[in-house]
Amino acid sequence: MKAFFKKYTLQFKQPSGTSRGILTTKETYFLFIENETKIGVGECAVFKGLSYDDRLDYSDKLQWVCDNIYLGKDVLWNQLREWPSIQFGIEQAFLSISNSNPFIIFPSLFTESSKAIPINGLVWMGSADFMKQQINEKIHNGFNCIKIKIGAIDFKEELSVLEGIRKDFSNQMIEIRVDANGAFTETEALVKLNQLSEYELHSIEQPIKKGLYDTMADLCKTSPIDIALDEELIGVIHYNDKENLLKKIKPKYIILKPSLLGGFKGTKEWIDIANELNINWWITSALESNIGLNAIAQFTFTLENRMPQGLGTGGLFTNNFESNLYVQNGHLWFDSNNEISIKNILNTLN
Repeated sequence: MKAFFKKYTLQFKQPSGTSRGILTTKETYFLFIENETKIGVGECAVFKGLSYDDRLDYSDKLQWVCDNIYLGKDVLWNQLREWPSIQFGIEQAFLSISNSNPFIIFPSLFTESSKAIPINGLVWMGSADFMKQQINEKIHNGFNCIKIKIGAIDFKEELSVLEGIRKDFSNQMIEIRVDANGAFTETEALVKLNQLSEYELHSIEQPIKKGLYDTMADLCKTSPIDIALDEELIGVIHYNDKENLLKKIKPKYIILKPSLLGGFKGTKEWIDIANELNINWWITSALESNIGLNAIAQFTFTLENRMPQGLGTGGLFTNNFESNLYVQNGHLWFDSNNEISIKNILNTLN
């Protein structure tokens, strides 16, 4: 068995806004494992400026993995606690090569095209008109849960967008989640949460920046909107630290991004702790290519969480890879009849 990796730059179809800035490209890496008869692939989806393992020596660590691939999935995973996106790629690559179809990671009714995953429609930041246009498209396309990025334009404009939705759609008709990506200051957060609560929101992700544990814990107690932790989880890599964090802050929800949290095993640790503490959760992608998104979707289905998941980002890029995944009426489906060649992916990367 031997391994190698390839770097790839995904290009956004249009600049996508978050409270951290405008995104036009997304770098990612692919780990390939091969033996005499098969090749497996996994995406090491490092997220510049966000991943815990966004480091200058990232390529060096991937080469170390390739040189030591004989150690196997479990040993490598345990030695890479500081490298969650590489853990994610390793898990995929070993599962990929172990199946007859390298893109069937977790066989299920989902990969048999018998069942789908409910997902939220993602609305990116931009002008009020641009956000309204996206919202109308999502509703027209059958989504009954939408997630809106806030915190980048004028707050009054964002409130106006929410008001416009609620004039036409009650919270029974359309569930609204908002994601502030830590945009609110400690002093203004509660005031803004109270203003947002007028629009019957399901939840808000990460209202203040990560690391402000006491303030976040207080907000979770006093906020009129249920709070979900997102960035707060990144870089918390040991089981006891995960448990202590959730016990201290006591959020209503946690948002789980496998490529940022140590892959499937790291994500399952969070889920086990959350279940013990009666904290709800859902899975979200983090701008992976269709290769990583495919793996996350299959993993998510096995968890049997019926809430809408955040898995609809595969169409954001101009140069994404062919995929079995497609979205229909607010659900993510897997087309089992579409056979994808790993050789075509390698040709694209070369």
